[in-house]
Amino acid sequence: MLYLVSTPIGNLGDITLRALETLRSVDIVASEDTRKTGLLLKHFEIKKPQLAFHEYNEERVLPKILEILSAGQSVALVTNAGTPSVSDPGYLLVRGVLEAGLPVTAIPGPSAVVMALILSGLAVHSFTFRGFPPRKPGARRRFMAVDAASPHTLVFYESPYRLKAFLQDALSVYGDRPAALANDLTKMFECVSRGRISDLLAEIEKQEPRGEYTVVISGVQEEIHHGGTFVGQT
Repeated sequence: MLYLVSTPIGNLGDITLRALETLRSVDIVASEDTRKTGLLLKHFEIKKPQLAFHEYNEERVLPKILEILSAGQSVALVTNAGTPSVSDPGYLLVRGVLEAGLPVTAIPGPSAVVMALILSGLAVHSFTFRGFPPRKPGARRRFMAVDAASPHTLVFYESPYRLKAFLQDALSVYGDRPAALANDLTKMFECVSRGRISDLLAEIEKQEPRGEYTVVISGVQEEIHHGGTFVGQT
């Protein structure tokens, strides 16, 4: 059996009992970063052999994992944080396991997408997760433009090094919509900033962005019906 095990996105207290039980019971842990996963396993006093499985080697390592599973052994796939396959390695492995007729299940848990969305103050009944945008400006703007007329709340991941450029492009493509920036979720300095895109741009001008960000931007219909101001930070 392949287990897709969600792990904490910051606070280790968010790991589930099922995740711990699964990590203790499997034969092998396939890890995006064996060092980071090693620290997690050590914290919970779990000793398991690890197999590196990340975006640079997944096509090469996938057959080995299929061989392990076909031999009747169990594998837990974990990423550095959060839910496997969500902007992290996992999709190709799941597809390969299903094509091989082998069993797969998931152990649910923390997800920055969902947490940022429900804390944003924006509509949550319908949303589109877009993951990490392209790094180059032209490609990034074209990537954004696909959803320019979408009524769904948009959710992105972005690096602190490209956050300013991302927000500038978002302002250009979407206009000055209500939005939210979520940073260090579940950690000691967790922060969610809310406002128009221009407000968020002004905020990061005052303080250099650090850590990974989840950006939530309202859809077209919400922007139309969103009256008054929308500013706040928690």
